[in-house]
Amino acid sequence: MAINFETASAADGRDSDDAMLSEINTTPLVDVMLVLLIIFLITIPVVNAAVAVKLPQQTNQLREVLPETVILSVDAAGANYWFDAKLRDATALQEKLAKIASLSPQPEVHIRADARTDYSAVAKVVLACQQAGIARVGFLTEPPL
Repeated sequence: MAINFETASAADGRDSDDAMLSEINTTPLVDVMLVLLIIFLITIPVVNAAVAVKLPQQTNQLREVLPETVILSVDAAGANYWFDAKLRDATALQEKLAKIASLSPQPEVHIRADARTDYSAVAKVVLACQQAGIARVGFLTEPPL
């Protein structure tokens, strides 16, 4: 009951307005709070269900391009470039990669691919590096703005 009305008798000498008692019914409030508590108790373990792993903290450091690093470029049309020289076909790329794969220490290969190029053109370059036995292949990107 939200408000309890009690009538005063004339013998008390009080008016009926003074005798009105108002009490707040807290039952709905308690019900809502209990439901929210149960919801939070159920959902908190779900949020924390990930595997506890301490990730390494590392800043992105600029690396110098060593003279023996090979830079392969793939333009938007899918053509391959050895540094700045355009390669005539995939066999020319594999021949050059085979030559540098036999060097000791083996140089790194950095792939610069245009953002508009097809994924298949970049995948062919990575496959050629893998078939030649190149151990270290990296991708060159631009930092976000």
